[in-house]
Amino acid sequence: MDDEKKTYWLDDPKNVTLLVRVLYGVCGLLFVVGFFTMSDHVHFDWESWPAFYGIYGFLSFTFAVLVGKQLRKVLMRKEDYYDE
Repeated sequence: MDDEKKTYWLDDPKNVTLLVRVLYGVCGLLFVVGFFTMSDHVHFDWESWPAFYGIYGFLSFTFAVLVGKQLRKVLMRKEDYYDE
């Protein structure tokens, strides 16, 4: 085996920065598009708010992550749980 370390695309910090900026750009673009694409077939009034679904999805995912972090404290076992 070679002692050379294999380098990957995301090992270069410039590529990571580029990827993050592209993702921010796509998110911003989708947020702006949300203001112009309103559905006419809404069931509730708040569904017609600009970018409602994007904001709702972000808040829902953030809530799920925060609840998961708290559940981890309750459900996590010691590292040697099965070795005892």
